[in-house]
Parts: sequence; C-alpha cells; structure tokens
Amino acid sequence: MTVFILRRLLALVATLAGASVIIFLVLDALPGNAAEMLMGADSSPEAVRAMTIKLGLDQPLVVRYLHWIGGLLVGDMGNSYSYGTPVAELIAERLALTIPLAIMAMLLTVVLALAAGVYTAANHNKVGDVGVMAVTQFGIAIPNFWFAILLILLFSVKLQWLAAGGFAGWGEGIVPGIRSLLLPAISLAVVQAAILARVTRSAVLEVLREDFVRTARAKGLSKRQVLWGHVLRNAMIPVMTVMGLQFANLLAGTIVVENVFYLPGLGRLIFQSISNRDLIVVRNCVMLLAAMVVIVNFVVDVLYAAIDPRIKASEL
Repeated sequence: MTVFILRRLLALVATLAGASVIIFLVLDALPGNAAEMLMGADSSPEAVRAMTIKLGLDQPLVVRYLHWIGGLLVGDMGNSYSYGTPVAELIAERLALTIPLAIMAMLLTVVLALAAGVYTAANHNKVGDVGVMAVTQFGIAIPNFWFAILLILLFSVKLQWLAAGGFAGWGEGIVPGIRSLLLPAISLAVVQAAILARVTRSAVLEVLREDFVRTARAKGLSKRQVLWGHVLRNAMIPVMTVMGLQFANLLAGTIVVENVFYLPGLGRLIFQSISNRDLIVVRNCVMLLAAMVVIVNFVVDVLYAAIDPRIKASEL
C-alpha cells in the first residue's frame, strides 16, 4: 500500500508541475497587455511602460514562471492587478461560496443517482427501468446553463419561490445561503446525476449476477436487504471512481452557472479577471482548479486501492 501511495504521489507532483507550465504558457500567450488595461486606452506609452515594469511583465518568461511557482510554494499568490488586493484573499473569499455549491450539487447527484441506479437495476428491462433510463439520457443531453435558465423561469419568475440570482451571504444565516445556492446546485447536479445513475445501474447489474447474491437470497434476506446491504457495497468501486471525477468537474463547472445566477464565486472571479486582463488572478484560479482535480483523483485512487485489494496486489 505504501509503494502504491508513493507512486501516486509522484504522479500527482509531476501532473501539477506539467499543468503549471501549460497554464503559464497559455495565459502568457494571450493577446493584450495588463498594463494597457489598467492605464486605459488614452495613456501614454511611457506610462504603460512604467506600469509594465511595476507589474514585472518586462522580465523574461522563465524568471516570471519561477517567481510565480516560488510564491505558490510559500503560499504567496501575489497581488491582483485590478483589485489591488492579495490574490489569496480574493480566492479564499470566493471559495466560501464555490465549495459549498459544489458539495450541495454532489450530494444531490449522489442521492438521485444511487436511488435511480439501484431502482432501474432491480427492475431491469421493465417499464420503470426504460422510463428512468430515457430520463437520464435526456439529462445527459441538457447543457447546465440552459437548464439553469429553465429553473429560473419556473421557480423564480413563474412560481416566485426562490430568487433568480445573487447570494444572501452566510452572515445572513445558513438557510438563506442554502436557498440562494439551491437552484444553481440543481442545475449542476442534473447532468452528473444522469451519468452516475447509468454507471450505478451497470455496476449493480453486474454484481447481481454474482453467486453470493443467490446465496444471500437463499438465506432469507429480502430483495431490498440484498440490494442495499450487499450488492450496492460491492458495486461502489466503479461508482466511487466516477463520483470523484464528477466532484472535480463540479468544481470547474461552476464558472458558467455562477455567471448565470450572478453568484460571487470563484467562477465569476475568473470570468471578471479574464475581462480585466488580470492574468495573475486567472493563473492562480486555474492552477487551483487543476490542483483540486488532481488531488481528488489521488484520493479516489487511494480509496479505490483500500476497497479493492486487487489494486494493491497489482502494484507490488
């Protein structure tokens, strides 16, 4: 197990290093100049040049990359060009919304997907199975932002149950904050739940063919007890792998949904920073999202090996 974890840690570090190089080069190659954006179109070339030197944009590419990585290693993300505040503070403030939103969406995804997947597997090739699978196929095809607009039209404009956008803030209480994030969480969860439900169905159907299922039924256990107590537990290995990938996708997928609902989260910060050519904020936000994805995948790999001893044996 130790060798397995060390190998995964080395792969994690290598992946993060490669991602940092790609992120830095891609953002540096974008057209435009942050100094020109800050000084305005009517500023003189001398003023733009002075601002460029102040921001350190005149330094060689390698020097700027090493300076950025060195700052990340000690927790210093630099200061935002447009906001004039430390990037770490901006990101921490926005993560207070984005992470709860992703967790809410993941919880909805897991509840809906496991219920639908187990139900369809238990009613294989019956009307319920065909109907739920048709709904999941429709859910996979729906873009998140389009479904978010439909939710706003129904629950905000028509029924007026929830606000169409904005965030009440956690200072107003947990309930108002959750109400503000409910529609965005549903719009994020619908596609992921549809995908996970189909994966759960396939995994449960495969386990249902195992001999121990017939043995459990022969001992007098009910169908419900076998499904939820034995079958689902053994089917969770592929399901958990997909769940880890989906949580990482939810963290990155908040960018569009947060803009639809006008939420002051990490996604909206990235969008605003791109508009302002605030590349230091964009660079650190994208690197943070990439690190979250890699770390989540690492955790899933470790949990996968802890559950399935065959993984540990194959790595020895």
